[in-house]
Amino acid sequence: MLVARRTNDRLRQRSGSVRGSGSRHRIAQARGPARRGPLAALVARWKRIAFAADGTGLHPLLPAWNDPPGECCGNWTADGRYFVFQSTRNGQTQIWVILERGGLLHKTRQEPVQLTTGPLNFYSPIPSVDGKKLFVVGSQPRGELARFDRETRQFVPYLSGISAEDVSFSRDGAWVAYVTYPEGTLWRSKVDGSERLQLTFPPARVLLPRWSPDGKQIAFASAAPGQPWTIELMAADGGNPSSVVPAERNVGDVGWSADGKTLVFGSVTWEDARTIAIHVYDLRTQQVSTLPGSEGLFSPRWSPDGRYIAAATADSQRLMLFDFETRKWVELAKLPVGYPGWSRDGALMYFDNLSTSDPAVLRVRISDRKIEQAASLKSVRRAGGAFAAWSGLASDDSPLVLRDTGTQEIYALDWQAR
Repeated sequence: MLVARRTNDRLRQRSGSVRGSGSRHRIAQARGPARRGPLAALVARWKRIAFAADGTGLHPLLPAWNDPPGECCGNWTADGRYFVFQSTRNGQTQIWVILERGGLLHKTRQEPVQLTTGPLNFYSPIPSVDGKKLFVVGSQPRGELARFDRETRQFVPYLSGISAEDVSFSRDGAWVAYVTYPEGTLWRSKVDGSERLQLTFPPARVLLPRWSPDGKQIAFASAAPGQPWTIELMAADGGNPSSVVPAERNVGDVGWSADGKTLVFGSVTWEDARTIAIHVYDLRTQQVSTLPGSEGLFSPRWSPDGRYIAAATADSQRLMLFDFETRKWVELAKLPVGYPGWSRDGALMYFDNLSTSDPAVLRVRISDRKIEQAASLKSVRRAGGAFAAWSGLASDDSPLVLRDTGTQEIYALDWQAR
């Protein structure tokens, strides 16, 4: 393990590499606990940092180069001149390289150059000793939508096993909206698969669509390459989307009030922690306000009856509940929380427990805070999704996941460093 001289106990290493001379280290670093959950929740704030072998000179390697940062798993070439790494942007992971010249802590660094391109995703580059090849993992992402069958206690294909995530149902259960994986485009259809219609197109990507209570509109988070995530509205029958809030900073996790007159949305956790909060948007006045006491919370979910808004803390370690009658927040559950979602009757809140040893979908009863397991995820190989593994609910409150049906192979890529 590589350790820098830093007393901040929130510095964690994800991966690391030592330059050939042993004089310089680089690691992929996360600020705070690994986060999982919708949009922001599922994006850990990984950033590449560099420092000398004696632990001095700690500094960001690629500050503000990728938003959100998605760099990992880098290695030096044998001569120490090139640093190759993977970077995830616009839903794809590819291999990049940096050429450096100069002294140890005074580099003349060129901008990263992309070495690979689709349709495969490429991960974990390792240069050969002679510098003529790169060994990488190539992946063709593909998923299968699966629903938990309460009788067999198994996940079975759902909606013909389409490769889709972020599934959302209309209030009457007749219509479904979803985001294709890995393309990131928004579609809607009837639950039986008929009247299928593509609503958005590349290069824009979509996250977490939500039906309006009357079933006439769909709200969602969307971003074009290099642009912030913003909230957009679109007619369920198609057309041009309209932005709800100015695209000044990344926002997501949109939801509807019970009467359809207000939207709720959250900040993203890779932004400055001081700006994270829950916001509401009045569709009639077009005014945005911040929910009182919501600082440090994200991933809001409005209850079906409109009385509550549930949200997770920025570290995804607690589930909080805002009561519009008392105007106060209370703790609903104290354990890791990802992708919270209300049951249809509003009596239960479901969520992913984010566990690696005993993964499961849990649910907490609002009336008495009792927590129980809804479905084990231990035997499910889940697809990575746009940012991480997604989970949701079918119209009958059955847990949904996207199973991984993609392929992975090891490739030797010819590459001549110059």
